[in-house]
Amino acid sequence: MEKEKSKKNIVAKLQKEILLLQGFKPASVADQSIGLGAIETAFPNAVFPTGAIHEFLCVKPECTAASQGFIAGLLNVLMQKDGTCLYISRSRNLFPTALYSYGVEPHQIIFVDLERERDVLWAMEEALKCKEVAAVVAEIRDISFAQSRRLQLALEKSQVTGFILRTAADRITSTACVARWQITPVESESKDGMPGLGFPRWQVELLRVRNGEPGTWQIEWAASKFEVLTEAAPLELPKRKIG
Repeated sequence: MEKEKSKKNIVAKLQKEILLLQGFKPASVADQSIGLGAIETAFPNAVFPTGAIHEFLCVKPECTAASQGFIAGLLNVLMQKDGTCLYISRSRNLFPTALYSYGVEPHQIIFVDLERERDVLWAMEEALKCKEVAAVVAEIRDISFAQSRRLQLALEKSQVTGFILRTAADRITSTACVARWQITPVESESKDGMPGLGFPRWQVELLRVRNGEPGTWQIEWAASKFEVLTEAAPLELPKRKIG
């Protein structure tokens, strides 16, 4: 009996250590909520994983724009302590002034524009090693498991949070990223009958999360925060080639 109890304690301890390495903090020591409300319950300990890599599938340009907006909302929290974010890409299409809408000062973002895909991955790996950086965002066409593992190893000491916008998402391969997202824009609604566009609204699909519960939600960015509009729905995975 004692031997069985000892084994369970060892397993439980190892599970906690693995979750910490993956960026999942116990709820009692979590610095703060990332502001995603009910979506955060999909993660272990109901804590959004920081100090980890998040992957966003961007199958269309509008999905890339929606993902950029969603990530900007997350940066609003991650960069509250005067942090800096590096945005690395080959063909940047992000309009810096638009970041004001998400409470992010454009001067807090350092844009790194490179010519080759491998240089983007190298620059992201080096940036993730810097403890003074709050987050790193990179636009890449594709990434292998080995490449994603290198990125995860790079941030284990710095605990920087990384975001990958994966723009060639027609063939999806396994990665070491802690979560895989797909953000799709949906039609906004005007408030109180006022003319014009409403607040940004997205369909948020958490396609995969380690030791968590994937799901789909509709959310809106209003009054400088996320508002979850729908209950979590079962995830309907699209038919894709898995490599």
